[in-house]
Amino acid sequence: MKLLGIAGYSGSGKTTLVERLIPELRRRGVTVSTMKHTHHNVSIDRPGSVSRALRDAGAVDVAAAAPDRWALMHEHRGAPEPGVEALARRMAPVDLLLVEGFKRHGHDKIEVHRPANRKPMLCGGDPHIVAVASDAPLSGVGVPVLDLNDAAAIADFIVARYGLGRR
Repeated sequence: MKLLGIAGYSGSGKTTLVERLIPELRRRGVTVSTMKHTHHNVSIDRPGSVSRALRDAGAVDVAAAAPDRWALMHEHRGAPEPGVEALARRMAPVDLLLVEGFKRHGHDKIEVHRPANRKPMLCGGDPHIVAVASDAPLSGVGVPVLDLNDAAAIADFIVARYGLGRR
Protein backbone atom coordinates (compact mmCIF):
# COMPACT_ATOMS: atom_id res chain seq x y z
CA MET A 1 0.00 0.00 0.00
CA LYS A 2 1.40 3.39 -1.03
CA LEU A 3 0.95 6.23 1.42
CA LEU A 4 0.67 9.87 0.31
CA GLY A 5 -0.01 12.80 2.56
CA ILE A 6 -2.01 15.89 1.69
CA ALA A 7 -0.50 18.58 3.89
CA GLY A 8 -1.13 22.25 4.46
CA TYR A 9 -2.47 24.77 6.88
CA SER A 10 -6.09 24.97 7.96
CA GLY A 11 -8.23 26.54 5.25
CA SER A 12 -5.90 25.61 2.41
CA GLY A 13 -8.31 23.13 0.80
CA LYS A 14 -6.85 19.77 1.83
CA THR A 15 -10.20 18.04 2.39
CA THR A 16 -11.66 19.47 -0.82
CA LEU A 17 -8.67 18.18 -2.77
CA VAL A 18 -8.96 14.70 -1.21
CA GLU A 19 -12.69 14.62 -2.02
CA ARG A 20 -11.93 15.50 -5.64
CA LEU A 21 -8.98 13.11 -5.96
CA ILE A 22 -10.82 9.97 -4.83
CA PRO A 23 -13.16 9.70 -7.85
CA GLU A 24 -10.35 10.71 -10.24
CA LEU A 25 -8.10 7.97 -8.88
CA ARG A 26 -10.91 5.42 -8.88
CA ARG A 27 -11.54 6.18 -12.59
CA ARG A 28 -7.94 5.16 -13.16
CA GLY A 29 -8.45 1.84 -11.37
CA VAL A 30 -6.78 2.87 -8.10
CA THR A 31 -8.32 1.68 -4.84
CA VAL A 32 -8.16 4.44 -2.23
CA SER A 33 -8.61 4.82 1.51
CA THR A 34 -8.15 7.93 3.60
CA MET A 35 -6.90 8.79 7.04
CA LYS A 36 -7.45 12.17 8.66
CA HIS A 37 -5.62 13.49 11.68
CA THR A 38 -7.55 15.89 13.85
CA HIS A 39 -6.72 17.89 16.93
CA HIS A 40 -10.31 17.59 18.13
CA ASN A 41 -11.89 14.75 20.08
CA VAL A 42 -13.71 12.49 17.65
CA SER A 43 -16.73 10.39 18.50
CA ILE A 44 -18.90 8.65 15.96
CA ASP A 45 -21.37 7.29 18.46
CA ARG A 46 -23.96 9.34 20.30
CA PRO A 47 -24.49 9.57 24.03
CA GLY A 48 -27.15 7.02 24.90
CA SER A 49 -26.11 4.55 22.19
CA VAL A 50 -25.06 1.02 23.14
CA SER A 51 -21.59 1.47 21.63
CA ARG A 52 -21.07 4.65 23.66
CA ALA A 53 -22.21 2.91 26.83
CA LEU A 54 -19.71 0.12 26.21
CA ARG A 55 -16.87 2.60 25.66
CA ASP A 56 -17.90 4.55 28.74
CA ALA A 57 -17.91 1.27 30.70
CA GLY A 58 -14.21 0.85 29.88
CA ALA A 59 -13.95 -1.19 26.66
CA VAL A 60 -10.81 -0.44 24.67
CA ASP A 61 -12.31 -1.38 21.28
CA VAL A 62 -15.96 -1.31 20.28
CA ALA A 63 -16.97 -2.37 16.77
CA ALA A 64 -20.35 -1.41 15.38
CA ALA A 65 -21.38 -3.49 12.37
CA ALA A 66 -24.25 -3.06 9.92
CA PRO A 67 -25.05 -4.54 6.51
CA ASP A 68 -23.37 -1.65 4.62
CA ARG A 69 -20.38 -0.77 6.83
CA TRP A 70 -18.64 -1.23 10.12
CA ALA A 71 -16.74 1.12 12.39
CA LEU A 72 -14.17 0.53 15.08
CA MET A 73 -13.85 2.93 17.97
CA HIS A 74 -10.65 2.61 19.96
CA GLU A 75 -9.99 4.32 23.26
CA HIS A 76 -6.32 5.01 23.99
CA ARG A 77 -6.95 4.56 27.73
CA GLY A 78 -3.64 6.26 28.55
CA ALA A 79 -1.63 4.74 25.70
CA PRO A 80 0.09 7.19 23.33
CA GLU A 81 -1.67 8.28 20.16
CA PRO A 82 -0.67 5.88 17.34
CA GLY A 83 1.29 7.13 14.36
CA VAL A 84 0.48 6.86 10.68
CA GLU A 85 2.05 3.41 10.21
CA ALA A 86 0.26 1.88 13.19
CA LEU A 87 -3.08 3.21 12.00
CA ALA A 88 -2.40 2.11 8.41
CA ARG A 89 -1.76 -1.45 9.59
CA ARG A 90 -5.32 -1.55 10.98
CA MET A 91 -6.82 -0.59 7.62
CA ALA A 92 -7.75 -2.85 4.72
CA PRO A 93 -5.07 -3.03 2.00
CA VAL A 94 -5.63 -0.67 -0.92
CA ASP A 95 -3.43 0.76 -3.68
CA LEU A 96 -3.19 4.21 -2.08
CA LEU A 97 -3.81 5.61 1.38
CA LEU A 98 -4.32 9.38 1.29
CA VAL A 99 -3.35 10.89 4.64
CA GLU A 100 -4.69 14.31 5.55
CA GLY A 101 -2.85 15.99 8.36
CA PHE A 102 0.17 14.44 10.07
CA LYS A 103 2.08 17.20 8.23
CA ARG A 104 5.21 16.74 10.36
CA HIS A 105 5.39 12.99 9.67
CA GLY A 106 8.10 11.58 7.39
CA HIS A 107 5.99 10.28 4.48
CA ASP A 108 5.64 11.64 0.95
CA LYS A 109 3.24 14.58 0.79
CA ILE A 110 1.63 16.95 -1.63
CA GLU A 111 1.47 20.39 -0.05
CA VAL A 112 -1.72 22.38 -0.60
CA HIS A 113 -0.79 26.06 -0.65
CA ARG A 114 -2.89 29.16 -1.25
CA PRO A 115 -0.75 32.32 -1.31
CA ALA A 116 -3.83 34.41 -0.43
CA ASN A 117 -3.92 32.70 3.00
CA ARG A 118 -0.53 34.30 3.79
CA LYS A 119 0.82 31.14 5.43
CA PRO A 120 4.42 30.03 4.90
CA MET A 121 5.12 27.15 2.57
CA LEU A 122 5.98 23.81 4.15
CA CYS A 123 8.14 22.50 1.31
CA GLY A 124 11.19 24.60 2.20
CA GLY A 125 11.64 22.72 5.46
CA ASP A 126 10.15 19.33 4.59
CA PRO A 127 12.15 17.02 2.31
CA HIS A 128 9.13 14.69 2.06
CA ILE A 129 7.05 17.13 0.00
CA VAL A 130 7.02 15.75 -3.55
CA ALA A 131 4.81 18.44 -5.12
CA VAL A 132 2.82 21.56 -4.30
CA ALA A 133 -0.80 22.03 -5.39
CA SER A 134 -1.57 25.75 -5.55
CA ASP A 135 -4.28 28.04 -6.86
CA ALA A 136 -1.65 30.55 -8.05
CA PRO A 137 1.59 30.26 -10.01
CA LEU A 138 4.68 29.62 -7.89
CA SER A 139 8.33 29.72 -8.86
CA GLY A 140 11.56 28.53 -7.28
CA VAL A 141 9.79 25.89 -5.20
CA GLY A 142 12.09 22.97 -6.09
CA VAL A 143 9.28 20.43 -6.61
CA PRO A 144 6.57 20.19 -9.27
CA VAL A 145 3.78 22.77 -8.90
CA LEU A 146 0.33 21.43 -9.76
CA ASP A 147 -2.89 23.35 -10.36
CA LEU A 148 -4.98 22.91 -7.21
CA ASN A 149 -8.14 23.26 -9.31
CA ASP A 150 -7.17 20.43 -11.70
CA ALA A 151 -7.79 17.22 -9.77
CA ALA A 152 -7.37 15.15 -12.95
CA ALA A 153 -3.81 16.45 -13.45
CA ILE A 154 -2.97 15.86 -9.79
CA ALA A 155 -4.34 12.30 -10.08
CA ASP A 156 -2.20 11.80 -13.21
CA PHE A 157 0.86 12.95 -11.24
CA ILE A 158 0.09 10.50 -8.41
CA VAL A 159 -0.56 7.56 -10.75
CA ALA A 160 2.66 8.19 -12.68
CA ARG A 161 4.83 8.80 -9.60
CA TYR A 162 3.70 5.68 -7.75
CA GLY A 163 3.03 3.34 -10.68
CA LEU A 164 -0.65 2.93 -9.84
CA GLY A 165 -3.75 2.26 -11.86
CA ARG A 166 -4.61 0.06 -14.77
CA ARG A 167 -1.61 -1.51 -16.41
